Amino acid sequence: MTDLQRAQVELEQVRAELDFALQQARSGEPKSDKPHKTPGSERAVDTMFRSAYRVQMDLTSLADNKANMMISINGIVMSIIIASVAPKLDANPWLLLPTVVLLIGNLVSMVFAVMAARPRVSRPTRNPLFSADKKTNLLFFGSFANMREDDFVAGMSQLMEVRMAVYEAMIRNIYGLGSVLYRKFVLLQYAYTSFMIALVLGVSSFVAVFIWLAQQGPK
Repeated sequence: MTDLQRAQVELEQVRAELDFALQQARSGEPKSDKPHKTPGSERAVDTMFRSAYRVQMDLTSLADNKANMMISINGIVMSIIIASVAPKLDANPWLLLPTVVLLIGNLVSMVFAVMAARPRVSRPTRNPLFSADKKTNLLFFGSFANMREDDFVAGMSQLMEVRMAVYEAMIRNIYGLGSVLYRKFVLLQYAYTSFMIALVLGVSSFVAVFIWLAQQGPK
C-alpha cells in the first residue's frame, strides 16, 4: 500500500469517527428553540481539523519524497550519460541525437522536480490584528516572521477571544496548505511526464539508429 493509499484509508477512518461523533453529539444535545451559532460540537470540529491537517501533511511529505526521488533518478541518468556516452561522440556521431534527447528530457524533468521541492515562503505581514485584516494567517510562520514578539502575542490573544475566528484562521491555514500541495503535484506531474517522454524518445532514437546501422551493413 502506497503512502497516498494509506492516507486515503486514514481519511476514511477519520470520516467514520467524525460521523459517529456527530451522531453522539446530536443525540446527547438538549432540545432548544434557539438556533446554534457554532458549527457542530466542539469535539467533532476538532476531529475534522485534526484529520485535515494530518492528511495535508502526509500528502505534502509524499510529494516531497516523490520530488526528491525524481531529482535523484534524473541526476543519476544524466551523470551516466555524460560520463559514458559523451566521450564516445567523436568516434560515434550517431549517438548525438539520442544523447541530446535524453539529456534535454532529464533536465526538464529535474527542473520541474526541483520547483516542486523548493520551499515556498509567503510575504510576511506587519499587522498583528486578525480582525483588522481577514487575510492575515497568524498560524503560518510566514505571516508573523516579520512581527515583534509582543505584537504576535497580542494578535494571537485577540484571535483566541472568538471561537469562530480561531476556526477561520485554521480554515485559511488548511486552504493555504492545499494550494501549495496542489502546486507541488502539478509540477510533479510535469516532471514525471517529461521523464517518461525523454525515456521513450531516447530509447526509440537509439533503436532507430541501431536499425539504420544494421541496414547499412559493413562497408
